[in-house]
Amino acid sequence: MDISVVIPLWNEDESLRELYEWIERVMKENGFTYEVIFANDGSTDNSQKVIEELHREHPDTVHGVEFRRNYGKSPALYCGFEMAKGDVVITMDADLQDSPDEIPALYRMIKEDGYDMVSGYKQNRSKGDPLSKTIPTKLFNATARRVSGIHNLHDFNCGLKAYRLDVVKHIEVYGEMHRYIPYLVKNAGYSKIGEKPVHHQKRQHGVSKFMGWNRFVNGYLDLMSLWFLSTFGMKPMHVFGFIGSLMFFAGFLAACAVGGVKLYCLSAGIKAPLVADTPWFYIALTMMILGTQLFVAGFLGELISRTSQERNKYQINKTI
Repeated sequence: MDISVVIPLWNEDESLRELYEWIERVMKENGFTYEVIFANDGSTDNSQKVIEELHREHPDTVHGVEFRRNYGKSPALYCGFEMAKGDVVITMDADLQDSPDEIPALYRMIKEDGYDMVSGYKQNRSKGDPLSKTIPTKLFNATARRVSGIHNLHDFNCGLKAYRLDVVKHIEVYGEMHRYIPYLVKNAGYSKIGEKPVHHQKRQHGVSKFMGWNRFVNGYLDLMSLWFLSTFGMKPMHVFGFIGSLMFFAGFLAACAVGGVKLYCLSAGIKAPLVADTPWFYIALTMMILGTQLFVAGFLGELISRTSQERNKYQINKTI
């Protein structure tokens, strides 16, 4: 099979049939063998009904997975990737803002140009989206480029992306990490990541699921989590143990200094306050306690990182 198109969705029943017919036309015009996988993230409208109707009409090309409740875009992508079988996997949003006409060029960049992943770049976004969406997006992308080291991407969060099949099988998309799939791909050892300017269309049906500045704040926190996990996820003792050791020894030296001053005063016949009456004693004691706790946290982190079970477990209602 040439292409698997993975479409995560939540309450997009008005767009699904039009989107599939558009994809079908593009695939037939280019002679691709393909499948379309709808990952229904617990929709409460008629999305699942439309998907099942499309599956009955096109049983060989339309497949899907339905969650019992809403988990988020990342879990939907993860399950879609699990089902994908095509040599090239294309992801796109279900709201008709991503154009299926971009699929042939994305496919060629993977198959002919040798890219591991190609991300879409919506150059004309500022013309069609409100400032509450475009300004957080620009700030988010600038931060993501700096932290990830992937400087050639302008739009990390574009839903229209293409991957080699083995790439999606070797990355774990969870929580809300779909924003950082290029970073996940890089951390998995796939370094050839490209970008393609794509046409960005205005939403035709329904309402945007984007929450503006709230998404930006959450995205920043997720980026910091991903940076920490990619750097120290398999070696938590290297950060917790190091900081804990520094704090413990700093507290120990401070306690020795307090004790040394007290002994000097006693030997010199100088009246000195009790050790427990000086604030430095409590500061030193607190540092030693916190240092010990951080060191133990490093041990616990090492145990958890080696014994944690599969994170991506979701209540699936139906697979077709």
